[in-house]
Amino acid sequence: MLDSGSSSAEGGAKRFSRQQIIQHVKKSLLYTAFDVRWVPQTASFAVVGQYPNNHGALSVYQLHHGDVQPTVEVRLPHPLKCCTFGHNVSFSSSGGSSGGNTSNITAASATMNQIATGDFAGSLQIFDLSRLGSTPSRAPNALSDVTAASVLHIPHAHESIINAIDGARYSGPPEVATGSRDGSVKVWDTRQSNKPVVSLNPVDPARARDCWTVRLGNSFDPDERVVAAGYDNGDVKIFDLRTQKMLHEMHVNNGVCDLEFDRPDIPMNKLLVSSLEGRVRCYDMRTLHPKLGYAYVEERVSEGTVWCSRALPQNREIFLSGGGGELTLCLYKYPPERTLKDGDGLQRGVAGAVEQLNKAKIGDQPINAMDWNRSKEGLAVCASFDQSIRVMLVTKLSLLS
Repeated sequence: MLDSGSSSAEGGAKRFSRQQIIQHVKKSLLYTAFDVRWVPQTASFAVVGQYPNNHGALSVYQLHHGDVQPTVEVRLPHPLKCCTFGHNVSFSSSGGSSGGNTSNITAASATMNQIATGDFAGSLQIFDLSRLGSTPSRAPNALSDVTAASVLHIPHAHESIINAIDGARYSGPPEVATGSRDGSVKVWDTRQSNKPVVSLNPVDPARARDCWTVRLGNSFDPDERVVAAGYDNGDVKIFDLRTQKMLHEMHVNNGVCDLEFDRPDIPMNKLLVSSLEGRVRCYDMRTLHPKLGYAYVEERVSEGTVWCSRALPQNREIFLSGGGGELTLCLYKYPPERTLKDGDGLQRGVAGAVEQLNKAKIGDQPINAMDWNRSKEGLAVCASFDQSIRVMLVTKLSLLS
């Protein structure tokens, strides 16, 4: 009897301490949202997408008493596919050790609200949100005059739609990476608009693969930085921006929908690869074997496509994946030893394990974009193809530290 009661109590305690994924607020939109990002150090987030009449949408919403209120709403000539604030922020520390210390963020207030966007016409543009908020009123469905708010505009950054964008500053230069359907990946210094600082173009443009996602990482000092790109055929390419050389190429079995460094401002640690058929791969980026490459573990987290995965800023071992209408919370567990020597005496990486902590069904349409708030642990926002955005709360994350 005592053993049975003890077991029941332990089971109840385990259920009670389990992390929960809770929908805080849902907001319906008049357009399809393709990307969503928190404005740094605020309770506001930006959404970009496409109106039914093919106009571009850029909105900013602010959390207010259990609801979200629009503070900026503009229409642009071309639909917007992606956005980032990453080029604004420099991190003196962004989470510390794997235990997950809270981020210490320092940034110039003058540039904190600058958002970089990529559109369907291949244009790269940076807007000042504070100026967008003062855009004069317009007739319904009319295009907005955003001339005063445009900080940088490169009309033909790519020959086709810009599928993905990512920014990085940290202790180095403010840069933005873009990936396009034309197969090229380009890195831009936001202080100059004449040409990219790096352009990775396909050898044969006629047979170029569609680049679906890009990420900047390894930015642990003013000189070091890499750009990772994922393609529709399952290729992942990592390019060293300091040495101007391809660092490594790897292949997953399905198209790569999203890449995510667990911490972009430290020496490469882990890379999350989200792909078709519900799979997420977690690569250990600390050890590169000349023949075996990087060690990885693969986990099926969804029945459909995994559109995106985001590492928790306050604890890099936790990540949230968005699939076919559900969110899956996972924890990466390191192996007892991260490296072993092979028969030739060379170091090879050892992959850890991925534990699924919880899963929540929040809709019928895919969750195609998501972002964690760096200032509030457990606060997230996600976009879905059902023309809505949701603010989510994930509880008890501190218990995993």
